[in-house]
Amino acid sequence: MKLRAQVGFALIFAVLVAASSALCAQPPEPTLSSLPARHSPDWLKSGVIYQVFVRPFSPSGDLKGVTARLGDLQALGVNIVWLMPIHPSGQMKMKGSLGSPYAVRDYYAIDTALGTADDLRRLVQEAHRRQMKVIIDIVANHTSWDSVMMAHPEFYKKDKDGHITYPYDWTDVAALDYSNPQLRRYMIDMLIHWIRDFDLDGFRCDAAAEVPTDFWEQGRRELETVKPDIMFLAEAQKPELLKSAFDIDYAWPLMHTVDDVIMTGAPATRIRESVEQQRALFPRGALHMRISDDHDELRATTRYGFPGAIAASILMFTLDGAPLLYNGMEVGDSTQSRAPALFEPQKIFWDAAQWHPEYPKFYAAIASLRRQHPALQQGELVWVHNSDEQHVLSFLRRSDSEEFLVAVNLSNTPFRGTVEASAGDWKQVSLPVSEQEPSAIPSISLNSFGARIFTRKARQDQP
Repeated sequence: MKLRAQVGFALIFAVLVAASSALCAQPPEPTLSSLPARHSPDWLKSGVIYQVFVRPFSPSGDLKGVTARLGDLQALGVNIVWLMPIHPSGQMKMKGSLGSPYAVRDYYAIDTALGTADDLRRLVQEAHRRQMKVIIDIVANHTSWDSVMMAHPEFYKKDKDGHITYPYDWTDVAALDYSNPQLRRYMIDMLIHWIRDFDLDGFRCDAAAEVPTDFWEQGRRELETVKPDIMFLAEAQKPELLKSAFDIDYAWPLMHTVDDVIMTGAPATRIRESVEQQRALFPRGALHMRISDDHDELRATTRYGFPGAIAASILMFTLDGAPLLYNGMEVGDSTQSRAPALFEPQKIFWDAAQWHPEYPKFYAAIASLRRQHPALQQGELVWVHNSDEQHVLSFLRRSDSEEFLVAVNLSNTPFRGTVEASAGDWKQVSLPVSEQEPSAIPSISLNSFGARIFTRKARQDQP
């Protein structure tokens, strides 16, 4: 009996060892960074995105006011116009005197203060005539408390006492419950409505990480049967979203790192570290929207100062991804728009261009440069060292036919030093910023918050 037991234990042990070896021999599950990101439209890969807050954008504060300025946006080099929420805002528990545009009362309606369905159709038609795309904001995570959807309380999340609740401390909105299949159907049908009936080109999806990824994946599949060539922009930093649902998300870590460098004196090398950390987390080739200014932040001119804001923009327009311009940024407008100003009546101060004439000239030049050169759109990004990496960031952008060398001083300390780039036939790109003494690579000089961009044909001997 004892012998049979020992044999039995030996057999069990052998089976366990064999099973363990088999499991170890299996290849590991692929990481997201080893998988490709979804294939995105070429017009997004080469895109310059302009965020429009319709209320303050024009004197009339409506869709017609946006249409009237499409020519200006086209001249600026913009090819994607993103309209912040155009739906009626809730009045119950609202914030400020106007309420938040992100507290939506009816997803199927257009705020009458902004215009009509025909006004939106004309805006889209006029944009398309100029080879520009139009996307609108969709706030899928929550609604206002007086939403038409409150007729379906089963669409909403409940607290422990069974009462409809709100996300985080966002007391002016009520949280939607995506475990309900009828809610999912309602929301996907709504998205299809805007694409089918208005010929829109996609959506910027607010708080996208708060909504289940499989909802976005299902919605994307169905929308592409209506219009294949659309884009989804996620207000999120959630790598799995960019696998198959979304084309692009927010480069928040980069923006916050630039804040640390310019505002608190962190070393410029932190920017490189931030970009590389994100690359290791996201699907291969994932696109990120490069931002230094938007409706949730103090204006870039406030955070960085006027020279610093331009230095930050040079980074955003020359790194990979797609850069964002926000509501008057191109004239140096410093009128605040984040909360609580987001909920109050105020206009872009377009006359700011008279005080900072270099701003519109600079943004038109940098946007045009990016739109004209594939290397600055999705070319290879190669970091290069310089002799003051506490303050200066330097890198190459390469395509098969051309390469650019970018050096940006993110401090108020002038730079006189070198970059580790081979000498040769570099030609400096002219930008309407402060004059700087001539430089010959590898030697370079930069004023405080100064930047230089050089270009040449791609070297055939580069790795």
